[in-house]
Amino acid sequence: MLSPPDGLSEDVVVSALARRWGVSVASMTYRPVGFGSHHWAVVDAAGTRWFVTADDLETKRHWLGEPLTAAFGRLRASLAAARDLRDSGRTFVVAPVPTRDGEPLVRANDRFGVALYPFLDGQSFAWGEFSTPGHRRGVLDLIVAIHSAPSAVRRRAVAEDFAVPHRDELEAAIGFVDDLANDAPDCGPYARPTSVLLIENAVPVRRLLARYDELVIASLSRPCRTVLTHGEPHPGNTMLTSDGWLLIDWDTALLAPPERDLWSLDPGDGSILGAYAEATGVTPLASMLELYRIRWDLADIAVSVSRFRRHHRGSADDNKSWHDLRSLMARINA
Repeated sequence: MLSPPDGLSEDVVVSALARRWGVSVASMTYRPVGFGSHHWAVVDAAGTRWFVTADDLETKRHWLGEPLTAAFGRLRASLAAARDLRDSGRTFVVAPVPTRDGEPLVRANDRFGVALYPFLDGQSFAWGEFSTPGHRRGVLDLIVAIHSAPSAVRRRAVAEDFAVPHRDELEAAIGFVDDLANDAPDCGPYARPTSVLLIENAVPVRRLLARYDELVIASLSRPCRTVLTHGEPHPGNTMLTSDGWLLIDWDTALLAPPERDLWSLDPGDGSILGAYAEATGVTPLASMLELYRIRWDLADIAVSVSRFRRHHRGSADDNKSWHDLRSLMARINA
């Protein structure tokens, strides 16, 4: 995230690091990288560098009234699976450092989960296209290694439920299109523009939701093809170091069909899908690739709608979310 979190002071983070990991912070610098978690670079009293992440559990709810304990439980399960993968010999997995009592993260307060990572030197990448064909193929090799990992790495992971996070808020907002008097409250600079954008794009959004539901129903009739998945193996979640390619940001790890990791990896010519089938003996299904492609768009829309139906101030993160929402709406309406 581009801005430090509201509701979580650095003092609270420093206290959590000392109590749960035994890390005595000498310096701490907020790092405006990625878009989801908050990050700090930390140097401890001994001069060791660390990387700290904090996740807002309110944004990780699947529905508006879901208890934050449920959101924390999913996050804990994902990071625990990453730790198990790393411990199984998949050294490209950048997993959290366990606390003194073996936990992958802690509740710093009611609203935020905090995790600690080693600080890594290497080349980082942004969301978008892979830098080279070798970059794309390198990530495929990591995905194959994850999907073929020993069954023991699945022991703490949560299974895919095909829920679209914040779908209830998206459907409620779309429900207002026939009654402007019930429009979203004026809770910030993007509340009204978001409502207007939904009015203008209600038909394609509803069509996308209906198609997604059809694909989910069809998927449930097929034999189980579940593997441990990362969930977001895009370039922004990769690093290149002297030891090779690494995969970071495991907060979305789930037991799910393999297409969850493959839909965005293929360049469109089937080469990566073919290479995956050759390496694993599992042929990716076109319908499941479509399901996860649609799921990604719906989740992005719903998360932004949820953001702008709550109090917001027009921060740098709000501005980016609004830009991304407009671009996504234009694409699905093309």
